[in-house]
Amino acid sequence: MKLSVFTVVTPDLSPEELAAAAKEAGIEGIEWRFKEVPEELKNEKPSFWRNNLCSIDPSASDEEIERFARVAREHGLQTISVTPYLKAGDIEATERVLQVAQKLGAKVIRVGVPNYDGSTHYNELFDLEVRYLEAVEPLAKKYGVKCLVETHHNTIIASASAALRLVSRFDPNHIGVLFDPGNMVHEGYENFRMGMELLGPYLAHVHIKNTGWKKTDVREDGSQGWTSYWEPNLEGIVNWRKVLSDLKAIGYDGYLGVEDFSCKYESKELLKQYGEEVRGILASI
Repeated sequence: MKLSVFTVVTPDLSPEELAAAAKEAGIEGIEWRFKEVPEELKNEKPSFWRNNLCSIDPSASDEEIERFARVAREHGLQTISVTPYLKAGDIEATERVLQVAQKLGAKVIRVGVPNYDGSTHYNELFDLEVRYLEAVEPLAKKYGVKCLVETHHNTIIASASAALRLVSRFDPNHIGVLFDPGNMVHEGYENFRMGMELLGPYLAHVHIKNTGWKKTDVREDGSQGWTSYWEPNLEGIVNWRKVLSDLKAIGYDGYLGVEDFSCKYESKELLKQYGEEVRGILASI
């Protein structure tokens, strides 16, 4: 298994600074955040989802895209993913991501999945996603880039089994799953090893982050309130030593992408800490 970083978690670093810090930390791959930063946000302090300095603008020219290819190449890093925030059904935007991914030599992208909040029936959302992926699959084949759906809370595929129900009708060479145990603590928890086994050939990428739960104010009905929150990689509910051991046992040899939202570390320190922790675990299992 190799290490990568999703640049959403290094918002204060330029692409050049990120690549240098990743190389120094022993990280081999980069997942570029693919999202515009509106002008009105550019004077803000850098942050994960707003003024993120390590993002590719969807409207970037070929010359601007080459900057990201160059910094990866010059630091001996592989661009493994272009990771956008697509809306399910937006084929035009999806093809644009695939075009950029092909130019950067990326092997995968993340595609859209409907959110679930109870306002629209699950079956309607599921059918929408199936139609979307039916249109995405031939594009994935055309560009030679696999399209991944992510196990994510507040969507129709919060669990591995829900993700499998969705992707099992498609070719795993073109459609796969980004397995995110940290998200599945918020919602969708199943035994992680079982989820890996269920996904089989659809298991295409893994994100590493962690989550905790804490008590909050008592609810209106008098019951105890709880909320989930982000923890550092090795300090939350997910037992990453066990998860990595299980990944090894089922034969996973892909990338492990850091996506730590705990804010415990500055970006360069986060990469250094991640590299040391995960390499140490991998060496011992």
